[in-house]
Amino acid sequence: MTHHVGGYLKIAPEHTENGPLTKMMKPGIGNYDRFKTLFDKFTLEAGKKQFLIPYFIAAHPGTSDEDMMNLAIWLKKHGFRADQVQTFYPSPMATATAMYHTGLNPLKGVHRDERGEKVDVVRGERRRRLHKAFLRYHDAANWPLLREALKAMGRADLIGNGKQHLIPSWQPLNDCGYTSARKKNSTVLTIPTMVTEKTSPASITRPRPGTMLTQHTGLPPRDKGAGRPAPPGKAAAKPSRRGR
Repeated sequence: MTHHVGGYLKIAPEHTENGPLTKMMKPGIGNYDRFKTLFDKFTLEAGKKQFLIPYFIAAHPGTSDEDMMNLAIWLKKHGFRADQVQTFYPSPMATATAMYHTGLNPLKGVHRDERGEKVDVVRGERRRRLHKAFLRYHDAANWPLLREALKAMGRADLIGNGKQHLIPSWQPLNDCGYTSARKKNSTVLTIPTMVTEKTSPASITRPRPGTMLTQHTGLPPRDKGAGRPAPPGKAAAKPSRRGR
């Protein structure tokens, strides 16, 4: 704690609900709570100001809509506002990928009959967006989708303007109620190749012989030969038409 933590320590509890955690072979969220208690204790003893950054995932096989709702409630209760969130994507040689494609839990044995444990697989763009929106409950752009889902789930009691509510009942006019700290502190960088101003062929500056230009140092606009006069004595070629 004194010499090997540089202010922030990132850990990955991944979720708060047992449904997805058992599919990840992860312990319950109580382990995170106990670790945070020890972290805060030894941080105080070291006389340092340090913070834990937990990582969570959306749309993992075995995750229900209610699981993501409970995770969002936990995040708000503990004052977390995630800027960068991860949505599950199947990758080779992973147990979760086998669950995604088969809908079965290979950790409990693979059976073709009723002995196989079924896994709730999050498919479809709308449902994947919903699970990600629960992780970013604080983003006003996600509030319309979350309101619709909470009403369908019978949890309209989480919609309101009090501290006990997950999302407000009102919507900002410009949907820009939240701006991440990264965007607030970022600077827009413009490189020459990003400029899209129209230039005439006459204004194109030819590079000097022996000068190498790349996409990083700034390539000149490409001269496509538009408007170039035809050589003397030759008429412009016309496309030929072949009869059937």
